[in-house]
Amino acid sequence: MTDSTALDSFLDKWRARWPEWRVVEVFVPVAQRQLAVAWFALLQEFTDAMNIAGDPLPADAKLAWWGEELRDWSRQRSRHPLGRVLEPSRAPWFELAETLPVLIRLRERPQDPAAAFELVRPLATAVANVESVLFGTAAVVGQPLVRSIGAQWLATRLEGAGDAAVPVHSGSQTDLFQHGWSQELLEQWPVRNGGAVPRRLWSALARSRLRRFTAAGEGSAPLSPVRALWLGWRMARRR
Repeated sequence: MTDSTALDSFLDKWRARWPEWRVVEVFVPVAQRQLAVAWFALLQEFTDAMNIAGDPLPADAKLAWWGEELRDWSRQRSRHPLGRVLEPSRAPWFELAETLPVLIRLRERPQDPAAAFELVRPLATAVANVESVLFGTAAVVGQPLVRSIGAQWLATRLEGAGDAAVPVHSGSQTDLFQHGWSQELLEQWPVRNGGAVPRRLWSALARSRLRRFTAAGEGSAPLSPVRALWLGWRMARRR
């Protein structure tokens, strides 16, 4: 398999999970389109390792490998096909690598919503800092963006793991269920986050998917092209 074919397989895998992207991508600057999909495909690799079913050891080994790969990117060396696109950007890859163990801890059921957001915060901050370089946004990353990215990670965990992702207690010490946790995530997920256009678009698609969430494993039908286009237009204009 050539590097080009291998790269396309990773990009196409992410696009298959987010079919609406082909509609909203029109709002992304042309120079950023492949970069955005490569970056999101990388994050999907991390998501798959977080939401592993069964024996976690292979996924843990995969995350350890990715940690070394990202540290090599900080020295401008890469082995993975996604690195051919991403590594030339002098983003804080080393700092991102240092937060990957958070993904292992996210497999555990958090005690309460505040603990869940606090656990994911270092990873969300690292992701935001990488995106500020990749997409040329503000050097100082704001808390709404970190909160938004954190909520998206927690939503992805819920959609993949169901009850295992739901905090044991809410603020009132009442048991939460999947639907209740999804609603609380939506309430704590800033719509205006100050992120770059690719982040705002993906965040909006993820929020839309969570709004239609019923239970883990049941999936959500993609938005119609018209609804996706309308959502993309609004998010591209909003910061």
